[in-house]
Amino acid sequence: MDFVILSILNLFRGQIGEIIPPNFDTSMIFDKITEIQNSIVAISSGNGPIAEAHVILLAAGVVIFLGVAGEAFFKKTGIPDVAFLMILGVVIGPVFGLIQPEAVIQVVPYFAALALIIIMFDGGLNLDIKHVIKTAHFSVTLAVLGFILSVVIITLAAHFALGWLWLESILLGSIVGGSSSAIVFGLVRNVKISEETKSMLSFESALTDILATIIAFILFEAVLAGHFDLQTLQETIGRAVIVGLVLGFGVGIPWMYVSTKLGNAQHAYMLTLGVLFVLFFLANSFGESGALTALVFGLMIGNKVHLAKILRFKLPRIDMDDPTHNQLTFLVRSFFFVFVGLMASFGQIEYLLFGVLITIAVYYGRVLVGKITLTKRFSLLDRAVTNSMIPRGLAAAVLATYPITMGLPNAEAYPQLIFFIILSSVIITTIGLGKSKKIPPPESVEGGFIKPSDDEDDVIEIEKINDISLDENIEGGFIKDEKSTNDETRQN
Repeated sequence: MDFVILSILNLFRGQIGEIIPPNFDTSMIFDKITEIQNSIVAISSGNGPIAEAHVILLAAGVVIFLGVAGEAFFKKTGIPDVAFLMILGVVIGPVFGLIQPEAVIQVVPYFAALALIIIMFDGGLNLDIKHVIKTAHFSVTLAVLGFILSVVIITLAAHFALGWLWLESILLGSIVGGSSSAIVFGLVRNVKISEETKSMLSFESALTDILATIIAFILFEAVLAGHFDLQTLQETIGRAVIVGLVLGFGVGIPWMYVSTKLGNAQHAYMLTLGVLFVLFFLANSFGESGALTALVFGLMIGNKVHLAKILRFKLPRIDMDDPTHNQLTFLVRSFFFVFVGLMASFGQIEYLLFGVLITIAVYYGRVLVGKITLTKRFSLLDRAVTNSMIPRGLAAAVLATYPITMGLPNAEAYPQLIFFIILSSVIITTIGLGKSKKIPPPESVEGGFIKPSDDEDDVIEIEKINDISLDENIEGGFIKDEKSTNDETRQN
């Protein structure tokens, strides 16, 4: 097959002189044909951008092994497995050259779409709609203020430190302006904070992923056109929100009822996944990235027991904690962050310094937004974890590939810069979560009550818990009621 293609290209090269007028410069066409021929020869000889099949399968096995080991390590130490997966990508890509960035860039846009909708759907499944409504004003405030401040910091740095144009600088800021739902969803499940704070941080990260995706795609076109239209931005965001909500609710609510008829059918989950893929197609067709649609659809399915009471239809017992979904989410998430590492490049040290320094600046901006947004209803532990939750990840990695495919200025710099920002943000988040563990679970009146772990029982003074009144517990807020606390005290 390769021989046939090369023969056709040689024939085409020989006929160019007869087809194109003599005064036309054909050097560019010849160079392009030569480049294509060289690529075909390299791939067919085994020196192409992708290694042999058995080597790829070995790499896939290592990814799965490291993903499982990383999750276990995270539960023990609090260090996110994302860092391990990204470093693995660096090892099998830039270090050993098993997979070249050119191959990754071709695959990532397709795999990224799958990763985005699966992880957003998973986030919706695990959100409690009652807690989301209760803390929605905090989530929206954190998302909007945090996103705007991050974009401003990164824009100014890119313009003055890297010498980029304003539109290009704003685009970079928008891509990495929000925390990653793919990482936050996993982190909050393993941190001993209030359920309301978990919902707030999860919903906030989902909102910033959606904001980053919508605004970045608008800016892609703006950079190509050379100008930015604020009215277009407003119209696009409004259309995306309307489409996401209409599709998410409009299909999610009827599908809740349909899925009750399926009961625990063998392929019930796969049917739900099929509906999700169709929704993603419809969302993209109507101008929405699919992220908000997947989130809302997951929220409907995950809260079907609560919503069934409101909508007044009978709900048989259905096991929505399908192991297939958990394994699929794990695989998609693990492989994508390895892909992020595959795109890394260490050729320019200024990108490394820029990524680290800008992430530190974003962290201090996050602390400022946290002080403005969070009230004394949140415990000291809740606030410490919130201030540390700045990991960048899936959305940023996905969007970093588009400047290359679209031929934007400085396109090669986006994956490199964003790799260092993602890695730095994960490290800072890990350090912050580690420091937050030093905050004792039962806090003062300013905080609330945290359920202690087994190894913290000796540290807790039971008398202090008994002395705290109901009024103090309400002001401490959001964590546990006094009845459950006294029950634990009697057990101790």
